[in-house]
Amino acid sequence: MTESSVRLRHRRASSHRDPSPSPDDDIHCPQDPDSRTPIELLLESHEASIMIVGVLTALAFALRLYKINHPDQVVFDEVHFGKFAAYYILREYYFDVHPPFAKLLFGLAGWFVGFDGNFNFENIGDSYIENHVPYVGMRALPAIFGSLTIPVVYGIMKESGYGNIISAFSASIVLFDNAHIAQSRLILLDATLIFFLSLTMYSYIRFRKLRYLAFTPEWWGWLVATGVFMACAWGSKVNGILTVFAIGVAVLVDLWDLLDIRKNPSMELFWRHFVARVIGLIVIPFVVYLSFFWIHFTILTHSGTGDTFMSPRFQESLTGNELLMNSIELRYFDTITLKHKDTKVFLHSHPERYPLRYDDGRVSSQGQQVTGYGHADENNLWQIVPTKALPETGRGRVVRHNDIIQLLHVTTQTYLLTHDVASPLMPTNQEFTTWSRDDLSRYNDTLFQLNLNGAHEGEPVKSKSGYLRLVHVPTRVSLWSHRDQLPDWAFRQQEVNGDKNPMDRGAIWYVDEIISGADGEDVSARNNAQQAKTPKRLGFFSKFIELQLLMLQHNAGLTASHPYASSPINWPFLLSGISFWTQSEGQKQIYLIGNVLGWWACALALSLYVGILGADLLAKRRGIDPIPIPVRNRLWNSAGFFVVVWFIHYSPFFLMSRQLFIHHYLPSHLASALVAGAVLHFLLSETIEYPISVCGHLTRRRPRQWAELGTRGPIIVAFSFIALFAMFVYIAPITYGTPGLDGDAVNSKRLLSSWTLHFAAKPFEQQA
Repeated sequence: MTESSVRLRHRRASSHRDPSPSPDDDIHCPQDPDSRTPIELLLESHEASIMIVGVLTALAFALRLYKINHPDQVVFDEVHFGKFAAYYILREYYFDVHPPFAKLLFGLAGWFVGFDGNFNFENIGDSYIENHVPYVGMRALPAIFGSLTIPVVYGIMKESGYGNIISAFSASIVLFDNAHIAQSRLILLDATLIFFLSLTMYSYIRFRKLRYLAFTPEWWGWLVATGVFMACAWGSKVNGILTVFAIGVAVLVDLWDLLDIRKNPSMELFWRHFVARVIGLIVIPFVVYLSFFWIHFTILTHSGTGDTFMSPRFQESLTGNELLMNSIELRYFDTITLKHKDTKVFLHSHPERYPLRYDDGRVSSQGQQVTGYGHADENNLWQIVPTKALPETGRGRVVRHNDIIQLLHVTTQTYLLTHDVASPLMPTNQEFTTWSRDDLSRYNDTLFQLNLNGAHEGEPVKSKSGYLRLVHVPTRVSLWSHRDQLPDWAFRQQEVNGDKNPMDRGAIWYVDEIISGADGEDVSARNNAQQAKTPKRLGFFSKFIELQLLMLQHNAGLTASHPYASSPINWPFLLSGISFWTQSEGQKQIYLIGNVLGWWACALALSLYVGILGADLLAKRRGIDPIPIPVRNRLWNSAGFFVVVWFIHYSPFFLMSRQLFIHHYLPSHLASALVAGAVLHFLLSETIEYPISVCGHLTRRRPRQWAELGTRGPIIVAFSFIALFAMFVYIAPITYGTPGLDGDAVNSKRLLSSWTLHFAAKPFEQQA
């Protein structure tokens, strides 16, 4: 460290100093490039950069393709994503909480290598060899993406103004990370997400470096590339939308900077920039995202396992769907069974009465019980009774949307009724009961309006294919149910009551079966008389919106416990991993866990970054500039962008109540590796590569500067490279699942006691 630089770091603030310097302000004197050491000149040359990135990429492919055929069995979530690839080949509709882009690529890879789609990926441990599945070709796709991520990480650091050595350091953290390697060797989504996240960051940095050449073809090219790659990340996995938010934050900061009148006196120019970003980072990505779903719907045209998640209208657009083939129009006086959409219980009643007084002291009507029952039973039968005059024959006897009906319970000959009496379990909801058909004194309380979801006026109601709500005419409450069970006096059956919110999802029912028609009519003959049932057309946006809502709903509903679920606070420190696969023969296990040295170095770097900026802000409050302005700007702008990406891909998980796993942290880990490189550079040198942006025609030229790391920089990075590789090799047996380990060897790999490794040897005192 030179004497002048020491004075710079501790100089007093001048009263004439600009309190908010531009990121491009230069306060250093021109450097002599020959002042760098010979080893620096050699390692920071363009030729060395090409060689470094070539070696890193070759190592990445070697580590991720090594023994990719092992194990020759289904591993962890390959049971899901391999299955989805098969559905694309068979063109059978499926439902998943994740967008389709990465799964479409798996389907394409499977088709390309000759997979016929007839293997079901049912269970972890099912053999690929015995079922003739070309699984290596399918696993190669994420391995390629994972390998190509390494040179992109290197490129991000280079384009951000860091030298070859520091760029190689950040890339090596991801290169030798056991978690990234394990995740990218299997038919899983994360490698695709992380690859396109890294490309998004790279493209956005290239776009920002062209800010002095705005609206040129190259500027537009990198802007559009950012949007396209961002859409690919978004389309790979549901949490890919965090990439959109991260870029969004960076763009807002960029636009705020453009509003500065010192840099841009023209609002017309600001609005040009604003519109350009709307086109490149909102419109184009959304169109690309939509295109993934258009391809998804275009391929999956046949009935499949995902049918039942979708609405009847959606299901009837699929070839061979049960609702399409077996739905029958309802007619008055048909005897039917009604089924609750969410809980699949039948609307049920039996002669037993509600008790006079409930446990909480409330009084009931002592009417006949109406419940939800999960099994076939004669007490599930209801007859549709009209409230208007009907013709003897013809279409006038068809039950239609918005008709007012009565439901007659067949076995007790009583009408369904609700009234202003609190239900057994929910005092805010109304009790449902029944009323004798011979007593007309409460006729109005037995009237219900039948509302079909998404139907037009007069649309016929059909069995199986029509979701409906029964809305009580006098009180406007809806027939509703939930999973809570009634006490023993109702045989532990499910409660049914009246919900005052008619749009609640728990108020949706459907006609499961038509048991018989009026006067013994043959219902099957009615079905044969209807026109040939070809799939119905349903618009793309109707399908898209329905699927998006279901994806959000079911993703939020993944709250069940899992033995390998973990809390986000544990992730940066590798307190726990995930057992992907085990095999008792040979005592082999694949355990998803990261490279301890790399992850802890990243966690330390993030802490140091916060500490450095905090100390700098405090010093500035006292009129001291401890950090040179160009170095500070690099910390705030380049490293700050990395921290924003890390934070936005990490912090939302603290707000989620769904199942969470350590692999959700991998995008943030990649960003933290970039932060680690930036912090290491700051610790090693007070100088930076400058300028890094492309100069425009009117840009004031700045003297060129180089980062001076000395000999200690390459030595420290080389030591880190060796240490990371050694730790990777040490954990490799539980990353690749081979070779098998004896109990003592397994114990030695458990670097933290919280790691759940199988086949561990018992302590000696326990054996005794």
